[in-house]
Amino acid sequence: MKIFECDHCGQTVYFDNEVCVACGHRLGFDPETVAMYALKPVDSVNWHKADDTGRQFRFCENAGFNVCNWLLPEGSDEPFCPSCRHNNLIPDTGTDIGLARFGRIVAAERHLFYSLLRWNVDTPTRAEDPDCGLVFDFLEDTRDANGNLQPAMTGHENGLISLRVAEADDVTREIARQQMNEPYRTLLGHFRHEVGHYIWDRLVRDGGRLDEFRSLFGDEREDYQAALQRHYENGPSPGWPENFVSAYASTHPWEDFAESFAHALHIVDTLETARAFGLMPEDASLEPLGDAYSCASGKRLADAWVPLTLAMNAIHKSMGQRDFYPFVLTPEIIRKLDFVLALLVRQKNEERV
Repeated sequence: MKIFECDHCGQTVYFDNEVCVACGHRLGFDPETVAMYALKPVDSVNWHKADDTGRQFRFCENAGFNVCNWLLPEGSDEPFCPSCRHNNLIPDTGTDIGLARFGRIVAAERHLFYSLLRWNVDTPTRAEDPDCGLVFDFLEDTRDANGNLQPAMTGHENGLISLRVAEADDVTREIARQQMNEPYRTLLGHFRHEVGHYIWDRLVRDGGRLDEFRSLFGDEREDYQAALQRHYENGPSPGWPENFVSAYASTHPWEDFAESFAHALHIVDTLETARAFGLMPEDASLEPLGDAYSCASGKRLADAWVPLTLAMNAIHKSMGQRDFYPFVLTPEIIRKLDFVLALLVRQKNEERV
């Protein structure tokens, strides 16, 4: 994530900021230009830039819940921004707990869509593509007839992504992380992984890249449910760290791609953030990385990523925390990142019709 600047006073501002602390102007993020603007009201609904009355905007309808700062152009027929418009089932915003959970969920969702915007990834809604458009159901846990808790399931099917609302709470998510024996579990990680399945459908299966995919990840026609059962009963195969970025990635080629996709987003977004804050070391022996979102080389990203993560892991341990990045990138994993990055950078370079 890059650092933004108030276009009225020059104050440093950040992606989720709603007000500039220096000049007091309301802030909004414009997904069309991927920029933050200082705003002045035109009326009760419309706004224009503080120093430019030429364009007018209005806020996403979820700004009414104080959970979204994204803008829509004047005259748009859409009530919601390009991130929130994909939401179908949402938590109960009539309760304090539900509203707080909703705020955390859509904050992670906007962070995901920032990356998709940077790569120019097309994400039609269900209104635009009734069969396979991208849509999110944020599901509440239920109880059976005996009062036993039935956790909502996270998953993907034909563009419909389900996420468990309760994991917006840190305690619930940490319990799930330990039960699943995972080194890492976040809302943003869920979004990135599940959208990886959606991207596979659109850019690999429907994009004519199955042969190349199978040569790297394996044959996705393997029985998926049988593969899951085998994983949960027997665990990952010995030696999996050499070929898979996580134990779960070894379950099935679909999960391998989704995990690789998620890690590509972890790496690229974090490298952009580190560069924005001046944390990327200037090493004359390394070619400058430049814009991480334009890099299609897993090796170049890894060359920048590994020194950063070693330092961040050490810093986290100095604060008594777990490793910042508890994974290892082997040559085989980097080859898979190459495949994912090539798909995404190709989208970035294509002109939208």
